[in-house]
Amino acid sequence: MTAASAGNIPTINIEASCLPEAWEKAVVAVWDNGLQIKTQYDKPADPPSRDATVMVAVADPFAEPRIHKNFPGGPEELESYRQEVVSGIHDHWIDPAAGKWTYTYHERLFAYSPVEDIRNPKSPKPFKKVDQIQYIIDSLSNVHHTRRSQAITWMPTADPKTDDPPCLQRIWCRLVENAGGSFSLNMNTHWRSRDLYKAWFMNVYALTELQRIIADKISKKIDRPVSVGRYVDISDSLHIYGSYFSNAAAEIEKMRDGHFEKRSWPSTHPAFKMMTAEARGRLEKDPDCFAKPKK
Repeated sequence: MTAASAGNIPTINIEASCLPEAWEKAVVAVWDNGLQIKTQYDKPADPPSRDATVMVAVADPFAEPRIHKNFPGGPEELESYRQEVVSGIHDHWIDPAAGKWTYTYHERLFAYSPVEDIRNPKSPKPFKKVDQIQYIIDSLSNVHHTRRSQAITWMPTADPKTDDPPCLQRIWCRLVENAGGSFSLNMNTHWRSRDLYKAWFMNVYALTELQRIIADKISKKIDRPVSVGRYVDISDSLHIYGSYFSNAAAEIEKMRDGHFEKRSWPSTHPAFKMMTAEARGRLEKDPDCFAKPKK
């Protein structure tokens, strides 16, 4: 870890065994060592955010406990966001011309198609849609040790013109062969900017679910076991907004005891399983039941 000094953003490296531990360690580290700096979303009375460049390595993203009970949200929002990323249940919200969303991660990853002006529905689309996740599956199935299996989200023809460009920039995957002929799928994700307190946990929960899906599909394609390997999360700007400080401070003080298990659930916990199952049933009837597109 390098502390903030004149003109420099601090860099922080976190290692953790599971997702709740990783989130707590990152929150405490950025709170204690982050640079105080303004953001484009601050209101006049908001204190500056705390910000750092952070790499978080999770040794086993499916190790239990997998669910933090106190992340801002709940099982319903978590399941809704998971389906938004891996299944595209909110791709119908994309309508820049109407002032709604300009993208979803699912759309950029599974149907990337650059346009000249994303706000103009008549703007020419010079490329056909590309399923980048299928490319990752195919490339790793064909050459297990390839370093070229990646997917991007940034669209330079359109995103600089928008008020809400993608935070996730890139996914990179690679297979590692284990003794006995099985493989582990390692995944890196690279983020331009990231809300650590309110968004990080949900982001990583969904992206590691995608990691598991990719591993399963490669396994079926090559007819060999492929397990989920380590997950590494790299953020150029990982921050806690000043507007959250009053709510976050008390939770952060609890995190200092290092006993994240007290604030976590295994994914097999009956309450979590029940709420997730109920959420899936409601989402099947109405994909918009837990959130609405911005207008």
